[in-house]
Amino acid sequence: MNVQDNHTNKILKSQRGMSLVEILIALTLLGIAGAFVVSNVFDNLQEGKQQAAEIQMQKLGEILRDYRRKCGLYPTSDQGLDALLAKPTGGRECRNYPPNGFIENGKIPLDPWDFEYLYESDGRKYTLISFGADGIEGGEGFDADINSNEL
Repeated sequence: MNVQDNHTNKILKSQRGMSLVEILIALTLLGIAGAFVVSNVFDNLQEGKQQAAEIQMQKLGEILRDYRRKCGLYPTSDQGLDALLAKPTGGRECRNYPPNGFIENGKIPLDPWDFEYLYESDGRKYTLISFGADGIEGGEGFDADINSNEL
């Protein structure tokens, strides 16, 4: 065998391609890497939603404090957050209620999972709660409740 034949054999072997087992191994590795990336993206999305809920609750807290400053008390649980949109009836009257309410766009925001915030108040203090990703009381991780008193 001469040098020319040896070189031709090497070229032919290198152009042989990948076997089915090699292709399956490569696809498995790509699948594992893809699952890892998707998991991280999902976790980051959920963390972002938790942070957004905390920010919304802080903003609602500012609006509620403005309501209390102008009206003397927080809206009661019966009046709810709707008291920020329209002057509540029943109970103590708010003489300094702004004509357009306390929220500019005329809508109480939903939490980042599209659930209503739970609002409880006796007029002297308030609590806002988001039930997290699962929308039900309790839970752990991303399903955990977010309470305004704990922020």
